[in-house]
Amino acid sequence: MYSVVSELDLELSRVIRAPRAQVWNAWVDPTRLAQWWIPKPMLCRVLSLDVRPGGSFVTQMSENGEDFLPHLTGCFLDAVEQKRIVYTNSLTGGWRPASKGFVTAIIDLADHPDGTLYRAVALHKSRADRETHEELGFHDGWGTVVAQLAQLVETSN
Repeated sequence: MYSVVSELDLELSRVIRAPRAQVWNAWVDPTRLAQWWIPKPMLCRVLSLDVRPGGSFVTQMSENGEDFLPHLTGCFLDAVEQKRIVYTNSLTGGWRPASKGFVTAIIDLADHPDGTLYRAVALHKSRADRETHEELGFHDGWGTVVAQLAQLVETSN
């Protein structure tokens, strides 16, 4: 399910048929994150994944498996085991200001009768940024990676 939470935010939610612990582990294990974080057939390389407030989050992407380009450089603002992850690309690890910031993401995990309710909200500083993110493919991109996450944890369940 997709929605606009406010004029500045975009939301995606989905029930993942796996326990919260498995969804959480797919987020905090660099090897598992690399398997779902970027829409296939592109490849992901996780350079840094320090899931704690102030920890860094750096990923790269590749279309050919050789030339990896920057994907995300960010900082975790909050991390509550098996419940919540908040990160932004407005900061880098250690709370350092980033040269360009675009989004803060809140990922909430909750128990659901069928597994885990996964809710992601992308916060933007302006309506124009939210509209740009939507035009760049928020729904397709984030929807695809959450589907890949679901496939990963549901098949290992």
